[in-house]
Amino acid sequence: MFGDMMGMMGKLKETQAKVEETKNRMNTVLIDEQSSDGLLKVTVTASRQIKNVTVDPELLEDKEQLEDYLVMVTNKALAKAEEIYETEVAAVAKDGMPNIPGMDMFK
Repeated sequence: MFGDMMGMMGKLKETQAKVEETKNRMNTVLIDEQSSDGLLKVTVTASRQIKNVTVDPELLEDKEQLEDYLVMVTNKALAKAEEIYETEVAAVAKDGMPNIPGMDMFK
């Protein structure tokens, strides 16, 4: 019994380390999003950090459209980043869960 508990603790620590590795890797995963007309492009990491914004000079003539595009395109990029981040971290965490009776709801 005690050996099983020690094995479980080791597995949990290993899983925690893998989750942290995955979170760090998400800093290097890039998501590109752009407006439908290609006038604004945003690049974010899966950790939801904005890395780059490219604005076509044509958009500089219309402040309101530029602001709308910035909000719309950035939100789309961040939503994709969130999905990737959550999926990757959850997969690693789920994979490392020990088989504890009654705890299979996490799998």
